Amino acid sequence: MAVKVLIPTALQKFTNNEATLECNGSNISELFDFLEKTYPGIKSRLCDEEGKPRRFLNLYVNSEDIRFLDGTETSLKDGDEVSIVPAVAGG
Repeated sequence: MAVKVLIPTALQKFTNNEATLECNGSNISELFDFLEKTYPGIKSRLCDEEGKPRRFLNLYVNSEDIRFLDGTETSLKDGDEVSIVPAVAGG
């Protein structure tokens, strides 16, 4: 199953400067594991010690925020697009 993952510029140093990846996983949690296996070190930038997405990252599956779906258990299917978007703050 191929899922397209959009990697933000700040994390592309972990993906050999690739902005778009083809990955596998039946849910977000498995996708994180796949990314870590393929690109060692990236998971600690995406997840906290409990495996939950870091507070400053927003994750979207086909433009739907996973916080309003099933979190890291959000199901993925062939052709889905996962966007990793750093939170922006300021004033």
